[in-house]
Amino acid sequence: MVLGLAANVSASGGTVNPGPVIPTPLLALPTLSFSSAQVAAVCETLEESGDMERLGRFLWSLPVAHPNLQDLGKYEAVLRARALVAFHMGNFRELYALIESQRFSKASHARLQALWLEAHYQEAERLRGRPLGPVDKYRVRKKFPFPRTIWDGEQKTHCFKERTRSLLREWYLQDPYPNPSKKRELAQATGLTPTQVGNWFKNRRQRDRAAAAKNREIKKVSI
Repeated sequence: MVLGLAANVSASGGTVNPGPVIPTPLLALPTLSFSSAQVAAVCETLEESGDMERLGRFLWSLPVAHPNLQDLGKYEAVLRARALVAFHMGNFRELYALIESQRFSKASHARLQALWLEAHYQEAERLRGRPLGPVDKYRVRKKFPFPRTIWDGEQKTHCFKERTRSLLREWYLQDPYPNPSKKRELAQATGLTPTQVGNWFKNRRQRDRAAAAKNREIKKVSI
């Protein structure tokens, strides 16, 4: 029987006082038919596509009363998707809480470490009101080290070397001829000695000069 009739018909054929009108929805509310494994597979596919908007909409479409709500938290792809969407939306507090409360496998470490650092960089830039320089970023990394949930200790040396090279490259673009004071500051920021810093800059300048000379020779030949 359809609810929401304007009036009820009595047994004698007359009418009685109308009851409340209850509107029926135009479309039935969607029900989730995905299993937990399927939800994880969709999250992985959308993450690989790089479409954070669609990934966010998909996560938001999951009902609170999912029949396997507890199981969803066991799938790393779902947790990683939530972290990516939180970062994309600028919800850094949610991102940090999620990363610190779940232990992730090595396969997810690089992606989540990048989110962790970039989120802290952006917060520091907003606080300072200016872009961060190489030393600023180093200080942020020292203040907010990776939690053990996304770092197992074995990658420390490799990650430090990568960050060191990145810091040296960033500084070189700003000043390829650092004075002794800047060399000492950069040495402190990277864990190198001032001599090592000086040698790196010297070698980099030599490589750049050689590349520039080679380009000039190529242009002469082409002319």
